[in-house]
Amino acid sequence: MLKGLFSSSIRADVLALLLNSPEEKFYVREIAKLLRKNPSGVKRELDKLEEMGLVVSERVANLRYFQASKASPLFSELKDLIAKSLGLPGALKSLLRVNNIKTAFIYGPYAEDEKTPTVDLVLIGPSTPALLMGLQNIEKKFGKKMNCLVIDENDYKNKKRKDTSLKRILSSKRIPLLGRV
Repeated sequence: MLKGLFSSSIRADVLALLLNSPEEKFYVREIAKLLRKNPSGVKRELDKLEEMGLVVSERVANLRYFQASKASPLFSELKDLIAKSLGLPGALKSLLRVNNIKTAFIYGPYAEDEKTPTVDLVLIGPSTPALLMGLQNIEKKFGKKMNCLVIDENDYKNKKRKDTSLKRILSSKRIPLLGRV
């Protein structure tokens, strides 16, 4: 839905990334890498978004950093629209990409299409304060409690074969968010 609203899927993806992480600043190649898009296309869309007043930029040394413009009158409405169009999995993907999570998936009742007030997540990568704050924001936005199992990559490799509870989780139905299990 969001991609149809805008003239470019790259623009929709860039806006989703920036609006879901309004405190973060990103440079062009970083955005392109996170979104797996061509840097020249990302740059073109960032320039158009800046012209519209939805994005602001700042030059630091030889890099130009971009972030969502909180001063824009459309900021809160666009943020809500993106949250609704991406849904919970989409909002989680954006947050997890920014926080260097390598692999992530939803499991449990939510993955089984059951109406549930909680969402069970496995995140493989570093646990950071920014990640935890982002998860709290998503909890508020979607009215769901997040039960997260955050595992370091090395621990995951060791536990994957030995830990029976992790084996049970891996064999259950899941919604992949990032990477491969």
